[in-house]
Amino acid sequence: MEIVSIGVGSFLLITRRIKPEKVYNFIDFRLLILFIGLFIVIKGFEKSNFFNELVDYFEIIVTTPLSLVFSFVLLSNIVSNVPAVLIFKSLIENLFNNENTWLYLAMSSTFSGNLTILGSIANIIVIEGASSKVKIGIPVTLFFILAGFLILSLY
Repeated sequence: MEIVSIGVGSFLLITRRIKPEKVYNFIDFRLLILFIGLFIVIKGFEKSNFFNELVDYFEIIVTTPLSLVFSFVLLSNIVSNVPAVLIFKSLIENLFNNENTWLYLAMSSTFSGNLTILGSIANIIVIEGASSKVKIGIPVTLFFILAGFLILSLY
């Protein structure tokens, strides 16, 4: 995906049909810097002693699929779902590396991002244009997390 994006962007710049300034205007550099910083901070966190303590604590606390989903929903709405997935990815690889665990993570990361504004960086971007009267995120999200958990439990 990165190669395609760079290739198309380069093609548009080289063909001179579109002025480079127009292409650059489509790039949200603040968002790009936010994501770069996010990945740097998460990688640094994974190398910290606190992360090792978190792995030990996680191993004690998370013993069932429901506790995994609950832990993810909670962390996702504290630090946003992208960093939460990056953190949980390392935890899961070390502790529970099986297909069902990855499915629970995928389901809960997708739905928990809608629980609060901080649940997903996309929410922060979209909220600027959203109506202040939209207040159905929490009940709808909780319903779909529960439904997703039940469906995966039967799987």
